[in-house]
Amino acid sequence: MLSNDVRNLLHTAVPTAAAGVVAAVVSGVVAGGKGVVGAVVGTLVVILFMGIGLVVLQRTARSLPHLFQAMGLMLYTAQLLLLVIFVAVFKNTSLFNPKAFAITLVVATVVWVAAQARSFMKAKILYVEPESSKGSAPEKTETSA
Repeated sequence: MLSNDVRNLLHTAVPTAAAGVVAAVVSGVVAGGKGVVGAVVGTLVVILFMGIGLVVLQRTARSLPHLFQAMGLMLYTAQLLLLVIFVAVFKNTSLFNPKAFAITLVVATVVWVAAQARSFMKAKILYVEPESSKGSAPEKTETSA
């Protein structure tokens, strides 16, 4: 991964993890130990899914830039569908509090998307590739009048 990619990943994962810690504390107060487990699992699922998606999107941007926008839309749709599937699968679980899990999933996803948008707005990414200095300069030709 390039340094910009790692920086973007950190600038999105760290606020999401912080939101997960806050959600775990709130869930612990409201729902007890199972609430904490639900919040932690929800946060980890979001960081895992969204982190993998970010890596895939960055690789796509480098290798197939003409598919970047379509890939981004498809990827976010797939991620949100997977998160809805996770909520549906674990809605009746006794391993953790499903409400704390679902609320943390939504909050962590919103924090991830907001942090990712902020990270990309703050990044100084060239959108035009500068010319190489190793190449030969075009020759000047003089015209006679």
